[in-house]
Amino acid sequence: MRLANLGNRPVLLTDGGAIDLERASDGTFDPDFLEVYSRWDEVRDFAAATTAFPAPYDPASLGSPVPLPRQVFGIGLNYKDHAEETGVTLLPPEPVVFTKFPTCHTGPEATVALPSSRVDFEVELVVVIGRRAERAAEADGWGYVAGLTVGNDLSERTVQLAGPVPQFSMGKSYPGFGPTGPAVVSLDEIPDPENLDISCRVGDEVLQSGNTKNLIFSVPALVSRLSAICTLLPGDVIWTGTPAGTGMGRKPERMLRPGETLTSTIGGIGEISTRLVAAPGYIERD
Repeated sequence: MRLANLGNRPVLLTDGGAIDLERASDGTFDPDFLEVYSRWDEVRDFAAATTAFPAPYDPASLGSPVPLPRQVFGIGLNYKDHAEETGVTLLPPEPVVFTKFPTCHTGPEATVALPSSRVDFEVELVVVIGRRAERAAEADGWGYVAGLTVGNDLSERTVQLAGPVPQFSMGKSYPGFGPTGPAVVSLDEIPDPENLDISCRVGDEVLQSGNTKNLIFSVPALVSRLSAICTLLPGDVIWTGTPAGTGMGRKPERMLRPGETLTSTIGGIGEISTRLVAAPGYIERD
């Protein structure tokens, strides 16, 4: 099943188009996304059995498949090669956790305004929770996951790293700094969710290329360790970290520029394209 957001309504994406979930189910399912994620197993069973006719849709009209999650967990330094490119030699014994505020989430073909010349890219596997989790065992971690989607954790590095104390969450939460989509893919459609090619590019320039098998903390480990402290709720989102190749880790640095289109891809899940423009008051930073 592939659940997407079309006109702020949950839809099922098929090869033939989109099926509006509420209408196809005669109101069995509410058009509220958090309600849909809280009934994920029922929705998946309905999707497998429905005979509703899909309608054509414009992919550019898709929004974030998790538009306003209650909790967003970002994981830093979760690939060894990325940790090394940032100068970290001692790998973290526990996940490095921050947040992206929910209003930064946007859709898979969004236009995002860059506030400055110091905006970086971080392609990421994004996990969506489908069952309430409290002190979940790592061995059971996948059982709490509704599905997976593609994201790019855009980051204004000056804001993120300024001051005596870094402001990770602020630097990563400008409007549009959480493009996700095109859909949340249920695990039954992903043969090996722990072995997914992940990459991003601008035009023909490949910026990042890796595989999720190289995560330091796997998805089940993240579900377990986060739920040991915070109760995870249906519709919550975990950004699992990025592989090497970020602009800040390059010599010379390579930041995003207005006029570029950033394409982020995860095998078996999909691709998103983010068009970049200059925001009013755009700042050229050294």
